[in-house]
Amino acid sequence: MRVEEHESFENIYWIESEGKKRKLATVNLAPGNKVYGERLVKFRGTEYRCWDPYRSKIAAAVLRGIKDVPIKEGSRVLYLGAASGTTASHVSDIVGAKGIVYCIEISSRPLRDLLVVCENRPNMIPILADATKVEVYRAMIEQVDIVYQDVAHPEQTEIALENSLAYLKEGGHLMVALKARSIDVTKEPREIFQKEIERLERKMEILDSKLLDPYEEDHAMILLKK
Repeated sequence: MRVEEHESFENIYWIESEGKKRKLATVNLAPGNKVYGERLVKFRGTEYRCWDPYRSKIAAAVLRGIKDVPIKEGSRVLYLGAASGTTASHVSDIVGAKGIVYCIEISSRPLRDLLVVCENRPNMIPILADATKVEVYRAMIEQVDIVYQDVAHPEQTEIALENSLAYLKEGGHLMVALKARSIDVTKEPREIFQKEIERLERKMEILDSKLLDPYEEDHAMILLKK
């Protein structure tokens, strides 16, 4: 077995077992604890969590060749649509103990699972809130380095922009996992993506965009800078 740092992205790793395809991984901030049944691998005294691209759109974007993942050691991240914490926990690994992940989730059922994840990860702050109502959680959140959005909503582009205006520092980054079928089921996904990218581009600088198939059909990851 071999573990190597990703050639482009901080605190993301490749795990390669003999005769098997290499997999993405992050260093486990809560050793011994799994979040979604992922494989844990110990190598030279460090425990890694395999990162499933079929369960995480950031991992899918990495494998699809996105230009940058701006999440770094010590980053402050506003995560919109954290659900039960699958991807948010890997973001927690990447930012480390000195970083923070504000996890916004509107539904109480996945939030219960998220609370369990956060018990072992002090850098994850669970917040039951509606991402369309940015003022509701203003008192709980400072300016952040990255806004990451994974929200199934027809106005997901507007939600991302409003939260970025409210919480993203100048020069910070926005990552949006666009869900075409949540916007319009009658149009082709590529047509929808083009329209939403044009809306985003009027407010922020587009750095890159990647379709996420085969990991997530009818999804795209858009990377922007404020």
